[in-house]
Amino acid sequence: VEIRVKGAKTLKNKKKIGLTIGNSNLVKTALFASDANWGRIMAAIGYSGIKVNPDKIDLFFNNVKMVGNGVSLGIDAERDATEVLKKREFAITVDLRLGKAEATVWTCDLSYDYVKINAAYRT
Repeated sequence: VEIRVKGAKTLKNKKKIGLTIGNSNLVKTALFASDANWGRIMAAIGYSGIKVNPDKIDLFFNNVKMVGNGVSLGIDAERDATEVLKKREFAITVDLRLGKAEATVWTCDLSYDYVKINAAYRT
């Protein structure tokens, strides 16, 4: 999964938000379930420690706009976003609309095999 963060004030801000989203286990489990749970992404943005205006945020799954100005665009957008999440690869774009900085980070979902492998051994 490619996570694009646009419209940040600084490169550091956009990278921090992208990494917080990409490292969130709640986001990763939603991705595994093909669940267009935009609230988990918004929550990750919120706990990233970067000051944002949630009323300005736009959120896309590929080219499907799921959130506009911090608000869900409804059941049709969620249905279309869910179809995007069923693909092997896709992009999540977060537009903070606060500046001109952009960053991209990569992540993956948490699959059954990942959890099983990591639960099967001790260090």
